[in-house]
Amino acid sequence: MLSAAFDLKSGQFILLALLLMTGAFYSGTFFGNNSPVYVPQFTSNSSFYSFPSASSSGPSRFTNRVALTYRKTPLLISEFGVDVCPLEFNEYIPCHNVSYINTLRSSLDLSRREELERHCPPLEKRLFCLVPPPKDYKLPIRWPTSRDYVWRSNVNHTHLAEVKGGQNWVHEMNQLWWFPGGGTHFKHGASEYIQRLGNMTTNETGDLRSAGVVQVLDVGCGVASLSAYLLPLDIQTMSFAPKDGHENQIQFALERGIAAMISAISTKQLPYPSNSFEMVHCSRCRVDWHEHDGILLKELNRLLRYNGYFVYSGPPAYRKDKDFPMIWDKLVYLTSAMCWKLIAQKVQTAIWIKQENQSCLLQNAEQNLFDVCDPEYDSGTSWNKPLRNCMILDTSKSDSQKLPPKPQRLSAYSVGFDALGSCDSTGTDSEFWDGLGLNYGWFCPATGISSLSCWKEFVKSQFLVYPSIKQERFISDMIFWQEQVSHYYRLMNVNKTDIRNVMDMNAFIGGFAVALNTFPVWVMNVVPASMNNTLSAIYDRGLIGAFHDWCEPFSTYPRTYDLLHANHLFSHYQNRGEGCLLEDIMLEMDRILRPQGFIIIRENEQITSRIRDIAPKFLWEFESHSLENEQKMMDTVLIARKKFWAIV
Repeated sequence: MLSAAFDLKSGQFILLALLLMTGAFYSGTFFGNNSPVYVPQFTSNSSFYSFPSASSSGPSRFTNRVALTYRKTPLLISEFGVDVCPLEFNEYIPCHNVSYINTLRSSLDLSRREELERHCPPLEKRLFCLVPPPKDYKLPIRWPTSRDYVWRSNVNHTHLAEVKGGQNWVHEMNQLWWFPGGGTHFKHGASEYIQRLGNMTTNETGDLRSAGVVQVLDVGCGVASLSAYLLPLDIQTMSFAPKDGHENQIQFALERGIAAMISAISTKQLPYPSNSFEMVHCSRCRVDWHEHDGILLKELNRLLRYNGYFVYSGPPAYRKDKDFPMIWDKLVYLTSAMCWKLIAQKVQTAIWIKQENQSCLLQNAEQNLFDVCDPEYDSGTSWNKPLRNCMILDTSKSDSQKLPPKPQRLSAYSVGFDALGSCDSTGTDSEFWDGLGLNYGWFCPATGISSLSCWKEFVKSQFLVYPSIKQERFISDMIFWQEQVSHYYRLMNVNKTDIRNVMDMNAFIGGFAVALNTFPVWVMNVVPASMNNTLSAIYDRGLIGAFHDWCEPFSTYPRTYDLLHANHLFSHYQNRGEGCLLEDIMLEMDRILRPQGFIIIRENEQITSRIRDIAPKFLWEFESHSLENEQKMMDTVLIARKKFWAIV
């Protein structure tokens, strides 16, 4: 019974909240104006539709057409604007398109669930049209109310409520979905479960924070209730799950305002840096850790920091029937070979710790209990790299130099920054200069143009002569982004509560996310895979993020971010060829941005001029501003806003 999920007091609170929400919805307050500007869809090939104008009572006419349009080479945008995809493509995810992946099944390793990973279609098979919202889409409910309630019409799928309602994942409530906070192994609520994990990791003396947990990787996260209820402990969680039979679980999580992305642990490294999490969590996550000689456990070992925990809640940890004892014995053998120690086993959960025990690792390697990885396996970025069945042995990544706790970690200068890059003080290493220079578009203040040689000379005068991020540069970066965030919110003219899901598309060392730390937001820090690995340093600051190549679509549902920040992103992808064009990246921005969401673009004048020309064809409104950059020169800053439109 639903009533068993909460007591009388909480039930009264929920009823009161529902009354408030219902009244606010019909009065157009509390959650904002939920009415889109409707656009009629005509049956002719030149399907025109129109929008009410903010400055007039009648409709303003737009010429974008509703048409299923594929990416063509060369890319030309019609004078009518970018076409709008038909309504049935409202959940289009290019690299997780089941129809396309089904055509590849004969070439995929189904025994390792390779079909759940990213598979991007060739350019000519990608849609090039604006993804429409579904029927009756409403502007999302604001945080923190959205943790517990989202609009039913925004994620109109009933499968999870039908099969997981008894575990209190999600329940239907009239126009809303309600999330009681349950999960497969914590149907009575995530709070109780989290406290139990704290007891198990501290021998009944504390909680997960006192156990040293700052960042968690939640594998097969469901609707991400664990992440939601870890937030009061100031624990950041990167939640992921595949697009599988648990229909739209990641879409639910993001609609709630919780950090999550589509991903699968299968045949490639996960897009996160090594040694980044104090805890990896799996609650009935549908991953066969014991198979294939523990290759997936070795990937977790790569991601876990020393003295980090693997929390495993599943039948092998407590059941003695079927094949579960055999699976458990394999898990014990594999984890022992990796020098993990089983520290607790209680109720339905087992917890291992990744020990800082180099002598054990060396001894087990000598006994051929596992293969040792080549050094290059752990170099560069973890993007599109095939998994290897080996262990990384690197004593330099020991946690002997401990990171400070949060919030001090956000502003602490760690050894990770000093270790960035690989060149000497002469600045001759091309990889370093390419990564850093492209990050800033090679812009040279002395001449006002892009120039490699001028850029190098200028950087040498700004504490950037070394490949590492020197402390002076680190401090100036923090101060700069604090100022810029203040300017951004003033120019956007929004309340802090209007924005929840944020993505920094070219995050560098995470300064933008640190500046937002006191705001009610979470930030997905994306480091382009073609740049230096600064994501490790971002994780050392207690932040989360992922590697990505913006020549491909991101692994998320449409309409999942309120704010996209692109600091010299387009200049990095200049001259990268088809699929990486400015228009391709703008189309992906539009897909993942919520209606009435914001895009902030900092670029050189040549690029911003081009964006200003074509932004209206994407149905974006924009304003152009000038803000001072770190070199005390003026940057062009475009603030664009996606219109709220719908097909009718």
